[in-house]
Amino acid sequence: MITFDLLFFAIAIPAVLFAAISKSGFGSGAAFAASAILALVVPPGPALGIMLPLLMLIDAASLRPYWRKWDAPSACHILIGSLPGVVLGALIYAAVNADSFRLLIGAICIAFVFWQLGRSRGLIRVGNFPFSRHWAWITGLTAGFTSFVSHAGGPPVAVFLLGQNMQKTTYQATTVIVFWAINLMKFVPYLFLGIFNAQTALADLFLAPFAIAGTFLGVRAHHYVSDRVFFGLTYVLLLATGTRLLWQALS
Repeated sequence: MITFDLLFFAIAIPAVLFAAISKSGFGSGAAFAASAILALVVPPGPALGIMLPLLMLIDAASLRPYWRKWDAPSACHILIGSLPGVVLGALIYAAVNADSFRLLIGAICIAFVFWQLGRSRGLIRVGNFPFSRHWAWITGLTAGFTSFVSHAGGPPVAVFLLGQNMQKTTYQATTVIVFWAINLMKFVPYLFLGIFNAQTALADLFLAPFAIAGTFLGVRAHHYVSDRVFFGLTYVLLLATGTRLLWQALS
């Protein structure tokens, strides 16, 4: 049950703006924070259902600025691997309850923060390596699964693409086309699993203008805002959100 009160909009509007800016300007690695934030005020299933159409809208609005700037071999082989990952995510989703998803999403939030902090301090190194179809398939499988259950496919894709030492815009464009396609794959299973309903559709109507506005802000921020500034705020937000979700799930 979704209650469209002041608290819902106070949480949902910043979450959607954040997701749009992250996806369209910073490689989408932390866009899953929006679903985690929404899961603080609505059950995880409806949170995922609200965010998927909005993420698809952000993807569509992001395609034009980055059109044909992606790395085609990486995108193609990640998507080949992502299809079985989406199927696996659908099977898992059908078998677990809401608190299990709060636990999973909270753990992903905190793990993402510690992985990024370790990388920034040199404790975790993503070395350069040549393109490999097999690693692309594994990346796609992981991204398809984590994207289905929590819209958190960004981190595994980021690890794979960063290892190829891509130029910033090529990296961004590759994430845009990859997640545009993965989100399309997820739509039909979400429909059959009942993740979408009339309330999530109404929420999407209210929040769609903020998704579009955030996309345009993100495209501009891609050229003018430091990654360090943006992700510094992201880590604080994800750590607080992940801790809260874990507390809700375990209590």
